[in-house]
Amino acid sequence: MGRSPSDLAIFIGKRLLQLIPVLLGITILTFVFTHISVVNPCAAWYPHQPIGSPITAHCEAMFHQPLQNQYYQYLVNLVHGNWGTSANGAQQVYPVVAADVPATLELVLAALFLMIVIGIPLGVIAAQSSGRWADHFVRIFYLTGWATPTYLGAVVAAIYLGPYLGLPSHGEYSQLVPPFHQWTHMSVVDALLAGNLPWTVDAIRHLILPAAVLAFINMGIATRMTRSSMLEVLPLDYVKSARMKGLSEFWVLYKHALRNALITTTTVLGVTAGGLLSGTVVVESVFDWPGIGQYAYQAIGGGEGIPNFDGAIAVVAVFAIGVVVANLIADVLYGVLDPRVAWR
Repeated sequence: MGRSPSDLAIFIGKRLLQLIPVLLGITILTFVFTHISVVNPCAAWYPHQPIGSPITAHCEAMFHQPLQNQYYQYLVNLVHGNWGTSANGAQQVYPVVAADVPATLELVLAALFLMIVIGIPLGVIAAQSSGRWADHFVRIFYLTGWATPTYLGAVVAAIYLGPYLGLPSHGEYSQLVPPFHQWTHMSVVDALLAGNLPWTVDAIRHLILPAAVLAFINMGIATRMTRSSMLEVLPLDYVKSARMKGLSEFWVLYKHALRNALITTTTVLGVTAGGLLSGTVVVESVFDWPGIGQYAYQAIGGGEGIPNFDGAIAVVAVFAIGVVVANLIADVLYGVLDPRVAWR
């Protein structure tokens, strides 16, 4: 029986409903760690505010309520975008986070693109050359990425690779403010929408190093899963039949074998895409990329040495939503690639 678009819509709806308990669990964890584990939450959250100020008075009034009321108010504030303020009470958290998310999304998508166009072909090459020098070379390559700490890879790329390759390692553009409106807050996309080719090239050059570092460190997942899946698929009869028909090796590998091998790889990449968000904290801080990763570093005290609890909670919530959405997309792609999987 075929699968209709309505089946896909029902499938996505069910997956979204199943994600609600996950998000609630995340809010409970953040609530517990920030409202219960801290001895004096108001003093910790707003160290620059004097006792009796409007912010601290409101905070103290909230913490004198029953715990269930505190959690309910916490959820209401999250839904309405009232995510608190900075440690000095001068800046609302939600507008800053909302403006920073697109830049991080652009960085993660660029890294994921590199993982796909480089990591998957490397996995195919490793499977085709199993046990030979090409296989060993690919294994050394992705194991090196896995073994490299994120901060080390980012620092080496910024200090050595950037000057050597002539690539910038600071910010989104060569100039601080672009001469066009930033509709999406994604540097490359906004430059393209403005029809400004020089600034588009400049934005791409700034994106290459941070995206390459993020991709290199996580590429081993795509490469290894593709290699393992291809090794399972290559001995199958339909692949042998394709070779017997005289099809080119490239066509056999990438048209027939890779489609089935990608079923498992796609699922793993979906999980990895959510995990890439955590790597942006270090990468964005090193490359001064204006995304939520750099904001997270500043929120935990990396900038001024004073933690911003409201900001840290917001980052955790956004990262959790990113992981959830990435897994949802992976589930849908899994069903698209494998017709045997029922959308139910």
